[in-house]
Amino acid sequence: MSGGPSSTGAARLAARGALRAGAGLVTIASPREALAINAAASLAVMVRPVDGAAELRSFLADKRRNAIVLGPGGGVGAAMQEQVLAALASQAAVVLDADALTSFADAPRKLASEIGKRPGQDVVLTPHEGEFSRIFNNISKKTNFNSKLEKTRLAADLCGAVVVHKGADTVVAAPGGRAAIANNGPPSLATAGSGDVLAGIVAGLMAQGMHAFDAASAAVWLHGEAAAEFGAGLIAEDLPEMLPAVYQRLFADLARG
Repeated sequence: MSGGPSSTGAARLAARGALRAGAGLVTIASPREALAINAAASLAVMVRPVDGAAELRSFLADKRRNAIVLGPGGGVGAAMQEQVLAALASQAAVVLDADALTSFADAPRKLASEIGKRPGQDVVLTPHEGEFSRIFNNISKKTNFNSKLEKTRLAADLCGAVVVHKGADTVVAAPGGRAAIANNGPPSLATAGSGDVLAGIVAGLMAQGMHAFDAASAAVWLHGEAAAEFGAGLIAEDLPEMLPAVYQRLFADLARG
């Protein structure tokens, strides 16, 4: 889901990440005021006009649209909240990032309640440290939690979704305690737009049938490997284009047994 004319880049990065991750068809749901910008900048990614929560609800009624990313460049506020609620009411797997998380900073229980209404449906939250502190404020303030792993596990239990707590030591946690810690993310990933690509990769994997925890864990690993594959001078646009090389290396390893 794209934001307005001045903030379309984040959604396009997420869409490219989803496409390179292997999703068969990726669409940017764009406000009409940004439609021409998104269409001019997209080739393999489709663009469709979608304004507001009501149109998003209709858009997601098509079951072929089985995964959605909300938040990158989408704007903070009530309108974003309503879009998130519309997505959670659908059958699609949902990735909430950036503005979709910050929009619930004052209403985290509302978000958890809506996630709780769809048991068995895949939902992934992908906060960086600042967003984690805003949406899980009570956890961040308490000093009796000893580690990022412990905090992320508790956050996943509280919100009922998989949480990807980004950083140099990204932690992925699912409700119930299952967790993974990434050790392959180079410092070059600390570049603007990198998180948008990660959100897209997560959605791209879930669109192919991977469950939330597996998709999030695999996406974090792929994200790190793509950055390492490129090397110095990395910017976010480079990440999706490195995924084919990472996949080819994986397939070669599998072929060798």
